[in-house]
Amino acid sequence: MLLLLSICLVAQPSTCREDQIEMSFEKSSPFVCLRNSQSALATWQASHPEWHVERWRCAAKGSVPKDL
Repeated sequence: MLLLLSICLVAQPSTCREDQIEMSFEKSSPFVCLRNSQSALATWQASHPEWHVERWRCAAKGSVPKDL
């Protein structure tokens, strides 16, 4: 599963981009991704303090939508 992020710079909120976090679980399901996403988001945010997560969602690998 992938955790898809829409992120914007804290210093320049109009500067945004998309990023993704690969979620590795024994069982790949949207429920498992959603259940574990908060800790993954917190870890990502701690290592990227200049960015703010605007939106996020889970998606299966290979079926990444064109826009978040």
